[in-house]
Formats: sequence, C-alpha cells, structure tokens
Amino acid sequence: MTRTWMLPEGVEEALPAVAWRIEALRRALLDHYRSSGYDLILPPLLEHLDTLLTGAGSDLESQTFKLTDPAGGRLLGLRADMTPQAARIAMRHFADQPRVRLCYLGTVLRTRPDSLGGSRAPRQVGCEFFGEAGLEADLEILRLMLETLQLAAVRNVHLDLGHVGIYRALSAKLGLDADDETAVFDILQRKSQPDLRDFAASRRLAGDAMGGIAALMELNGDVTVLQRARRILDVQQPAVAQALAALEQAAQALAKFAPSVPLHIDLAELRGYRYQTGLVFAAFAPGHGRELARGGRYDGVGAEAGKPRPATGFSADVNELLRLGNEA
Repeated sequence: MTRTWMLPEGVEEALPAVAWRIEALRRALLDHYRSSGYDLILPPLLEHLDTLLTGAGSDLESQTFKLTDPAGGRLLGLRADMTPQAARIAMRHFADQPRVRLCYLGTVLRTRPDSLGGSRAPRQVGCEFFGEAGLEADLEILRLMLETLQLAAVRNVHLDLGHVGIYRALSAKLGLDADDETAVFDILQRKSQPDLRDFAASRRLAGDAMGGIAALMELNGDVTVLQRARRILDVQQPAVAQALAALEQAAQALAKFAPSVPLHIDLAELRGYRYQTGLVFAAFAPGHGRELARGGRYDGVGAEAGKPRPATGFSADVNELLRLGNEA
C-alpha cells in the first residue's frame, strides 16, 4: 500500500503547516506585484502543444508532457513554463496597449528537472514586462526579482549578470550554422578551452571572432571584468559595445538600489540563449547549487504573428524560495 501511495519522482505535496506558509508567501508576493503595477493572469494548465512551444517556449519541447485531445485529436501539452503563456496572453489580449505588465503564480509540470535534485512540479512565480526596449525595464524586473527573494526571507543572495548579445554578435561574424552554433554554445557552458580549440581547428575557424569567443570563458568576475572586456573584444561591433554598455549601466544601478548584493559578471553565461536576446541574470545563495530565480530580455515576442515587441521578465519556484527562507 505504501508503494501505491508514493508520488512520482520530483513531485511533492504540501501538508497544512507548509501549505499555509506557501499561501502566506503567495499573497505577499502577488500583493507586492499588484502595488508595483503588474496585473495577475491565470493561464490554463493545458494548451495546444504548438502554442506552448512557440517563441519563448521554443526550447521546452523535451520538458513538456504531451497528450492527445480526445475532443479534437490535436496534440496538447501540459505547461512546463508560464513565460510563453504570458507572452501569448500579452500578444492576444493586450496588443493595443504599448506597455503591458503581467504577473503569475501556478504549478508547472516538467518531464525532467532543470537540475540534479530539482523539482518536476515547481510552483512558478514571475513577472513579465512587454513593450519596453530600454534598460529601465530590465532594471525594474531585476529589482522585482530581488524584492521577491527578500519577501521570501532568503538571505545572502548574490547575483550573476551576463548579456547574450555579445556571443550572438561573435557567432554571427563566424557564420556558424545552427548545429555548429549549438556545439559552440555547449562548449562555452562547460568553459572548455581545449574543446573550443579542437572545434575551431576541425572547422578551420580563425580570426578575431573566434578569439573573442575563447576570451568569453575567461571574462568573469567583479565589475572590473567589463574593463578587460573592452580591451579584449572588438568594441567596433555595435552589438558588442551596446551589450557592454548595458552591463555597465546595470552594475551601476545595482550598486545604488542593491548595494549589499554581491555581483558576479560572466560573459560566457548564456542562460536561455535560444530565445533570450539581451541582459540575463540569476540569483544564487551560498551552499545552494541551483539558481533561486532567473530572468532576462527576450525581445521579438509575437514575431510569429507579425507583431514583434520587446519583453523582459523573471521567474522563480515558490517552493524553493520557501525552503531557502526557512533555512535562513
């Protein structure tokens, strides 16, 4: 009987003591987002698969549970991330509004956890800001992410900051096809210089762009990394110069509104690279190997419908925040 009642791996339930704490945190977060100008949405757990996997959801195929709709025969998916749903809602229901701020909180289901020991049923919370291309929107989202961790009583947070625009500019200069670009992306995530040299030799790649990609692996640390990057990278490329300027401005702003939060800059950090387009960030806590929250810019929302618009946002797992807050 005990075996019969066991939950699937990576799925958990909340008994009263924990459930009440989750509910208290849920109310505190949503009240804060509302006071910050964000409107609450409640997307469905189930959608047509092709809708879930467009735009920001394009790299979620392997994490999405799939089933066939007996009513119409179409393939359906259980949401693995609420960001694509927020993007769909903004595009469909708020297309006439130049700027849209949305927040959400609900369970998502995944075929596999994001990381070893992670949940397959996170209780995802997040905010998305559509229609504003300026750095001010990224900083607003970044501030909300840090305030979310503060409301969850998570202590000793430190922040990782990166910008996918630099890698995009360098890889575009090399003219890599999709498969080669994926290979280089994977090498960068491992920060393996030998693998990158072997790859470059096998493809006969050389030049400043290849040297720049190799340099990205070493360009990580405190804000002085940005000064080194300006000396090493080709800042004559507008995209590279703009990305470094955005990182510098973000670091300066963080020093003002979050001076106690340690900042680590990593130019090889390409979290969400396949759909994100600019500034990316993640929050961590000492002794906790997984990120607590993450976000970034993903411009081009609605491009499949011919109405692209800029977007930036963040998300976190309420269950994980609650556990870390209790440990603090």
